[in-house]
Amino acid sequence: MILAEGTLSRSDGDGGWIELSAPAAGNILSLATHPARPGRIVAGLSSGGVALSEDGGHQWEERSQGLPDASVVAITVAASKPDTLYAAVRGDGLWKSEDTGQSWDFAMDRPWLADAERDPTALASVDLATGMGGIWIYAGTELGLTRVPDCFCRWEDVQPGDAMDALVSGTAPAPEAPLPKGEPVLALVSAASLPARLYAALPSGIWESQDAGVVWSQKSSTSALAVAIHPTNADHVVAITGDGLIESRDGGANWIALARA
Repeated sequence: MILAEGTLSRSDGDGGWIELSAPAAGNILSLATHPARPGRIVAGLSSGGVALSEDGGHQWEERSQGLPDASVVAITVAASKPDTLYAAVRGDGLWKSEDTGQSWDFAMDRPWLADAERDPTALASVDLATGMGGIWIYAGTELGLTRVPDCFCRWEDVQPGDAMDALVSGTAPAPEAPLPKGEPVLALVSAASLPARLYAALPSGIWESQDAGVVWSQKSSTSALAVAIHPTNADHVVAITGDGLIESRDGGANWIALARA
């Protein structure tokens, strides 16, 4: 687990923490990793642009060629393509790189919600059969959750039924048990070992979906800022709260506080 909280540090797996170098270009607003590239960390920076480390966070290289000069508020790695990155740029939209950030192309305008464009507050690439090439990009916003397939044709609500049919027709059933209406999604992650399992961090707590975001259940009422899932165990979850780190090894049924050395 990697934690950016003033400084950048990584858990050693035994309860201790190893301090890492932070990118020189600016403070970190978002982090992304991929289980197929265990040493790679991608960081979205408050000063604008993206930094990438290939050695677990000891050395960093700026990867911002072509990106607008604005904060990267959220970043994710394509679920089935670890060299493809997606970055949400404040005030601009969604950008895509297929060469690990060496070059970037504009992919999609910001989601249009409640009569205005909204900056994503979190991004997650979700490997689902209904996506274009198996990829959906889910975005948390200040008003809730939305998503777009990798064709970048249109943002849509997360709805039951065949998602691509709904995208084409423009109509779909209403969500069955969505996240709390109007509440910001502060963090969002899909389990690499079980892609339809999603966890979201909201001010109201930690929420889980087992069906790619159609039905959500609250797993903790503790306000959460970020959440991470073990790469091979979808039941092993760690979250950052206002008081520190909490961990669940049973899918959120029970939580314990983790010591931060």
